Amino acid sequence: MKYTIESLTKVIVISFCAISATTFGLKPALAQSSLQLYGQIDEWVGARKWPGGQTAALLAGGGLSTSYWGLKGSENLGNGSSAIFALESFFQPQNGGYGSYPGDTFFSRNAYVGIESPYGTLTAGHLTTQLFISTLLFNPFVDSYVFSPMIQHTYLGLGTFPSYNTDQGSAGGFAWNNALQYSTPAFGGWSGAIMYGLGNAAGQNGAKKWSGEVTYSGSELSATAVYQYVNFNAQPGDLSSLVTGLKSQSIGQIGLSYDLKFVKFFGQYMYTCDTQQSGSWHVQTGQGGVAVPLGVGTLMASVAYSRDSGGLDQTRKSAAIGYDYPLSKRTDVYAAYLYDHFNKQSSGQTYGVGIRAKF
Repeated sequence: MKYTIESLTKVIVISFCAISATTFGLKPALAQSSLQLYGQIDEWVGARKWPGGQTAALLAGGGLSTSYWGLKGSENLGNGSSAIFALESFFQPQNGGYGSYPGDTFFSRNAYVGIESPYGTLTAGHLTTQLFISTLLFNPFVDSYVFSPMIQHTYLGLGTFPSYNTDQGSAGGFAWNNALQYSTPAFGGWSGAIMYGLGNAAGQNGAKKWSGEVTYSGSELSATAVYQYVNFNAQPGDLSSLVTGLKSQSIGQIGLSYDLKFVKFFGQYMYTCDTQQSGSWHVQTGQGGVAVPLGVGTLMASVAYSRDSGGLDQTRKSAAIGYDYPLSKRTDVYAAYLYDHFNKQSSGQTYGVGIRAKF
């Protein structure tokens, strides 16, 4: 017998419902639980030169999207409420490794449990940050760590991978451990959320991360505003390992998109304040982009510019162009190019073609 992803997922869902029903003495037809398997695989081939580095030919994962798989489920609790959970793991299809990079944890994308109700959703665990969601939703290359200028400016810097010399970028990562989040229901397109992450270390109760965001989603216009504060990266007291003497970081970001159907415009502005033991420095970042339907595919273009005041006194300029062509509802192929430049360092560039399959 030939099995497909859809048929296997149905078997998992049906089996989970039947087991739950049997456990609670219910008939399978009355079961109110579900379990879903989902994810995507993305691989690309091309070449990359980091700013200040040398060119390397690559066959790698995560060209337009980082590869991952996940399990999520819910159980109806009555009165419009449900218990929910999700376990999501990045992986590297080029070598079979787990995590989005060597050394990453297993369920690094999401790992949480919570309650969903008419009054909002409360989740606890390892949670994707509101800043990351805002960053990916309002640029045409979405969550691409390879080709999105805004993702590069926000998440590839400040002492993290890769190793070019910069004091720009976000601390705290794209997901927080030991985090609690409340998300409001949607009211006429408006929604909001707050998140708090603890350091979980004795004598370090002041180690924290917190953020808040407000989002509007309309048929044409969408917008968001998010604020994030952190005083540790992965564990209390570790910001100084990113930049000597760094104590805390605050980030404010706004994003807009406007969809005219024949072209969709994207814009973002981000202000970052890094506070050291003595003094501070500020980084301003802007991004503009478009997504244009072209044939059955989509042409994407984006530019980003960052400038710090104090610190290393750097500017960073990046520009990308790409084309995404769907082969089916679940599979697409793409080609893209990124130019990346810091002042006082040689320019970087990345180009390649890839394929992405969703399940």
